[in-house]
Amino acid sequence: MLLVSEPALGIDEKEALVAAIDSGWITMGDRVREFEQTFARMHGAEDSIAVGSCTAALHLILHALGVGPGDEVLVPSLTFVATANAVLYVGARPVFVDVQSGAVPLMSAADALRKCTSRTKAVILMHFGGYLADREEWQAFARSKGLLLIEDAAHAPGVKGVGTFGDAAAFSFYGNKNMTTAEGGAIITRHRILNDMIKRARSHGMTTNTRQRLVSRSPEYDVTLLGFNYRMDELRAAVGLVQLRKLAGWNDTRRHLSLHYRRRLAERCPSVLVPFNASWVSAHHLMPVVLPAASARQPLIEQLSKRGVQTTIHYPPVHRLTFYQDQYPGISLPNTEDFCGRELTLPLHPAMTPADVDHVADSLADGLQATCPAEVEQA
Repeated sequence: MLLVSEPALGIDEKEALVAAIDSGWITMGDRVREFEQTFARMHGAEDSIAVGSCTAALHLILHALGVGPGDEVLVPSLTFVATANAVLYVGARPVFVDVQSGAVPLMSAADALRKCTSRTKAVILMHFGGYLADREEWQAFARSKGLLLIEDAAHAPGVKGVGTFGDAAAFSFYGNKNMTTAEGGAIITRHRILNDMIKRARSHGMTTNTRQRLVSRSPEYDVTLLGFNYRMDELRAAVGLVQLRKLAGWNDTRRHLSLHYRRRLAERCPSVLVPFNASWVSAHHLMPVVLPAASARQPLIEQLSKRGVQTTIHYPPVHRLTFYQDQYPGISLPNTEDFCGRELTLPLHPAMTPADVDHVADSLADGLQATCPAEVEQA
C-alpha cells in the first residue's frame, strides 16, 4: 500500500537512540539543548523551545501571552482540532474563520475582520499543507486591530520565512510530519522575555532543571510561574537531530514530487483542482486535491485503496465536530465546508518516486471514471 505519509527512519536514527540510551541521561539534557539550537539556526532565530507536542506548544504560547477568560481568538476551522482546543485550555473562546477559497484554503483576512470584536485578543494563523500564508497581509491585520499573531506551523518546518510572522510559532514533529521525533514539537519566538517565560512554563515553572542542578552542584530551585510538564526527552531529541540534517533534502524531494503531481493531474484529471499555484512558498507537507462537485468521495477512496493507494482527508471542519457543534451551534463557513466536503489528500513523502506519482494520478483518473463518469467526460 502506498501510504499518504511515511516516516523516514533508518540506521542513523537507530544509532542516535542507542547513543542516547548508553549515555545514561535520557531527559532534558544536552541533546535537547542541541536540538533547540539547531532548529533555531535553521529558522534564523536565536533560540527555540523543544516540547512534547505542537498542542503543548500552542497551549504554552497562549498561556505565556496572557490569553485567558473573556478573550476571543480567531482560528481556522480547516485545521487539526488541537488548534482550537489550545484556546479552550486557557479559558478563551475560539472564533472560527472561513478560508479564502478552494484554490487558496488559507484563513481569510476579510472574514477574520468581520469576526473581530472588542474581545478579540489573538489570531492563530495555520499554514495549511505547508503553504505559507501572506506575512505582510497578516502582520498589517494584527497591527490594525492590536492583536497577538501566532503561527500554527505544524505543516511547515524548514521553510524560509516561517516563524517570523508575529509573536510566536508552534511546530509539530508527529510521526506523519516532514520530520519526526515520534511525538514532539517546538516553539520559536523572537521575544527574549517570552522565550524565557515559555521555557520555564514547559517544566512546571521551575527556575532550573535536573541537569542544571547537577552541573551547578546545587539542589535548590524555585517556581516562579504556573507551569506544565511539556518537556521533550533526550531520545526524541536524538532522533530529531538526525532528522534535522535531512529535512532540507526531504523538503526539496517533496517539492519535486508536488510539481510532478501537478503536471500528471493536469493531464489525467483535469476536473480535479490542485490548490495553490506551483510557485507558492511551501514545505509541501500535503498533496491536497479538490474533487469535482458531483464526485462521490468515499467510493473513490475505496477504488484507490483497491489499487494500493491510501488517501485521507485534511480535515473534517472543526466547527462541525460534535464537541464544537454542541458548544458553538449555528456556525456557517461556506468555503471551508465546500473544501472539506471535496478535499482528498494523496500520498506524498520522500520515499516516493515519480513512478509512484504516475500510479496515483492514473488510479485517481480511473477511479473518477468509475465513480463519476459524467463529470470526467465533461472535463
